Amino acid sequence: MTHAPAPYEVRQVEMIHSLQWLALAWKDIERCPYISVAHGLVLAVFGALLAVAAYDRFWFMAGAFSGFLVVAPVLAAGLYALSRALERGEPANLALVWRTWTVWRNDSGETDTRMVRFGLLLALAGTGWMLTSAALITWLSPQVIHNPIDFAKYVILAPKGYLFEIWLAMGGLLAAPLFASSAVAMPMLLDQRCSVMQAVLTSWQAVLANPIPMAIWAGLIMGFTLLGLGSMFLGLLLVIPMLGHASWHAYRDLVVTGDAP
Repeated sequence: MTHAPAPYEVRQVEMIHSLQWLALAWKDIERCPYISVAHGLVLAVFGALLAVAAYDRFWFMAGAFSGFLVVAPVLAAGLYALSRALERGEPANLALVWRTWTVWRNDSGETDTRMVRFGLLLALAGTGWMLTSAALITWLSPQVIHNPIDFAKYVILAPKGYLFEIWLAMGGLLAAPLFASSAVAMPMLLDQRCSVMQAVLTSWQAVLANPIPMAIWAGLIMGFTLLGLGSMFLGLLLVIPMLGHASWHAYRDLVVTGDAP
């Protein structure tokens, strides 16, 4: 009988320790500014193109952005690699980011698809949220939703009913386990020879051991992300690298890796 791999040991941190992660992230950005901001530029352009292509097709846009937000930790793998290199005193350059995305073999020569598989799991979760959200809005909305203006008029600003509040509550219930599963999982998969299950279990353990600090961290992630999106995507130029580098430092503070390779 096989047993699930044991999660790594985790540390407890102070309530507002996430502010230190953000401060360290800015130091990383200062040390490799162009490559860091380039990550934000790519995602900002991608998000703007999605908005233009799907403006009159609300559910397509909602699904696209849900997936966009969910797989952001995967897309930020290059930022994790840069922070790790800076921490180790190794070159943090474009070649490193290129290797992160193109070299799919571990030290033993075996194909390593753990980050891809985890990304697919996140995308599947985003698709589930989109379908659930669409079903709820279609069922309870007094009018058919075709575009963002309809959503604002008939859901957010509806004079009667609590559809928007119900929608937000359901989103929170679905987002909480997703955050717990991914809080430190992707940087850990990049850094350690662990399984996807180990990374997810360790992420859950880190959240359960630090409920208030991680709730604050989740709120900061959501707040900065909304700020980036609400600024016509321009804010993502700095928000994406800041959160990506900070997520690496969160992993390093929360997970006890010891001498594991």
